[in-house]
Amino acid sequence: MECVYSSVTIQPDSVYNVHSTVSGIIENVLVKEGTQVARNQDIIQIINNTPKLNLKNSELSLQLAHENYFGKATILNTIKDEIASAYLNYKNDSINFFRQKNLWQQKIGSNAEYDARKLKYELSKNNLYLLKNKYTQTENQLKTALKQAENSYRVSQINTKDFTVKSKIKGKVYAIYKEPGELISIQEPLALIGSSNRFLIEMLVDEVDIVRIRENMDVIIKLDAYKEQTFSAKVSKIYPQKDERNQTFKVEATFINAPEVLYAGLSGEANIIIKKKENVLTIPKSYLTEGNQVLTKNGLVTVKLGLENIEFIEVISGIDENTYIYKE
Repeated sequence: MECVYSSVTIQPDSVYNVHSTVSGIIENVLVKEGTQVARNQDIIQIINNTPKLNLKNSELSLQLAHENYFGKATILNTIKDEIASAYLNYKNDSINFFRQKNLWQQKIGSNAEYDARKLKYELSKNNLYLLKNKYTQTENQLKTALKQAENSYRVSQINTKDFTVKSKIKGKVYAIYKEPGELISIQEPLALIGSSNRFLIEMLVDEVDIVRIRENMDVIIKLDAYKEQTFSAKVSKIYPQKDERNQTFKVEATFINAPEVLYAGLSGEANIIIKKKENVLTIPKSYLTEGNQVLTKNGLVTVKLGLENIEFIEVISGIDENTYIYKE
């Protein structure tokens, strides 16, 4: 087999750093490391009195806006009374004007009386029109103020709820970074949560080899915690961005056969299988000495090598299947 070597780190699936959307002081940490958590379960409680004060102020503003619009002493009722009074004046001035108009058409009365009644009628009509517009405009303003107060109150309620940090997924708490009494900001991670039963194999592949890797390629895994065992996996994801710090690309794989017990952070090594060859002569890599030699009954023999994996290496020439080799 032709393989690409990589270091390995085991990570929980769906792992993420928990952040708060607000700054403040941690009042209480409601879970412990290793705790199983449900989706939307409370994790951390944060103290900050500013949102509570904002909520109270928003509540008072909402009450005032509600009273201004619906209350008995509302300004709209005052304008309604003014409209009612203006309508009576308009009606009375209208009757007097049209009566005077009829008289003037019959040449009864004076032109000055007619003009005075007409002016008073037009002023009453205009005043009634202005009061009706004032009522409509005031009603719209009060409606808008009430809606804005309701929205502000809802936002204040949400901001208050933001001080309880919840888990986004069902999983396990792998780390708690902060303790009660610590001041935190929105940039600081508070905890690490991930899947409790699904794990990913995180591999770092050199930039020289990354172009040879494809999804669904077979992977042979050897973990430091399971020295005598190897495990099979398949490449599931290739990250396209190179890490400039170590000049490697991150590649993920999923287990086909996984160990019974896994922990986040377990390390090891992997061979990503690029090519396979059938019916080849292989020897354990531990039997190979410096200078590509093996120890036989006739002494050290130099061999030509081919493909290799974590445990075995192909021998192209130098010995055959009948050669007995020794381990130094």
